[in-house]
Amino acid sequence: MSAPDRTPAPGTLGTPPGQAHGTTAPPAGADAAASGASTPADGASATSRPAATGSATSTPRTTPRAAWRRGRGFLICLGILLVAAVTLAALASGSRHGRLDPRSADPDGSRAISELLQARGVTTRVVTTAREAASAAGPGTTLLVTDPDRLGETQRRAIRSAIDLSGGRTVLLAPGSLSLPDLAPAARTKGTAFDQDLDPGCPLPAAASAGRATTGGDHRYTTDGATAAACYPSGGHPTLLVLPTGTKGGDTVLLGSETILLNKKLASEGNASLALQLLGSRPDLVWYLPSLAEVQDEDPAQEQSFLDLLPRGWSWALLQLFVAAVLAALWRARRLGPLVTEQLPVAIRASETTEGRARLYRKAGARDRAATVLRAATRERLAALVGVPPAQAHDPAALLPAVSARLTESHQDLTGLLFGTTPTADAALVALADHLDALEREVRTS
Repeated sequence: MSAPDRTPAPGTLGTPPGQAHGTTAPPAGADAAASGASTPADGASATSRPAATGSATSTPRTTPRAAWRRGRGFLICLGILLVAAVTLAALASGSRHGRLDPRSADPDGSRAISELLQARGVTTRVVTTAREAASAAGPGTTLLVTDPDRLGETQRRAIRSAIDLSGGRTVLLAPGSLSLPDLAPAARTKGTAFDQDLDPGCPLPAAASAGRATTGGDHRYTTDGATAAACYPSGGHPTLLVLPTGTKGGDTVLLGSETILLNKKLASEGNASLALQLLGSRPDLVWYLPSLAEVQDEDPAQEQSFLDLLPRGWSWALLQLFVAAVLAALWRARRLGPLVTEQLPVAIRASETTEGRARLYRKAGARDRAATVLRAATRERLAALVGVPPAQAHDPAALLPAVSARLTESHQDLTGLLFGTTPTADAALVALADHLDALEREVRTS
């Protein structure tokens, strides 16, 4: 069949193929797909459909570039928060480097008290395992355990053996309920001392000489031993206990807070005097810094998970990041609702809108969508012309006989034309639009 004349009838200028010569607006999408499939040589789109000015337009698919433009603000804020959290966590963890280490000059280190002891003739030896600490303990030594609660069962047994047999002094820094039953069974914890600077409140020579000191802020203790020296009470319970231990005249000192040994607090109150007298009563000082690796190597039952190994600063940083992410999600969330008609600020020619939609359909290769809408629109217009009710416009049994009765020529494949399959190429889609346009013109003029 040769292509029909493309010249529009008088009074129907701009009426695209497949649309009746009336004022009914074409369905959105069908005209765009067909006109985007191919453009005739004379420059007129074979299936262009005028669209009503100011009508709502369909939303194109989101491209990666558009998604990046919309989300880059949120991603930048998230990146800044992540960098800030990592920096703060690194600084926080760095500030604890060398904590209570007599070789560290950090604010939380203990180099100052070590140098003061050295100036008074006390030799300081740093050990990192319980075996070394127990073997170094003796009548002329002071064994300082900086973190008793970190010790595993094997390490606690070794330290307890040194306490009983060495005859020297053992100083336990802030021992809690985890380590006290093994290291000092005569004592128990009794809550937290909220006041940090406390008065001696006991006749112990070291406490009386030092005066007020920063022994609060952590543990308080109680004991059943009548011979124990209880000093620096807070709420009626001491933060410093001196217990006689062993059979060789040794003793065990329970110090509720580690603050007096830190570089940043040594010069406050009587901290320096109290620390010197507690650690300098023997010529040798064994400074035991427990390590997590020692606990895992010697006591596999104490092995901790990955989360247990993270510093406390990282946990807070992750919590802050989670809260920030939730707040950002709530801030950027969009309300979902029905589509609304947008009042365009300027009038856009229908042909421009049609061509723009057509390019989108061509780029997507949506021939199936275009053919379906073209046929549906044609069936609806034909139903109105031949007197078929709109509800039966898409029923072949009702529409085809009525259309055939209005045709002067025999159409061999009227069913395939109005209810057929999807064209497989752009040229076939254009041919379909031409045939639909010719069929509608013939029915209209019959």
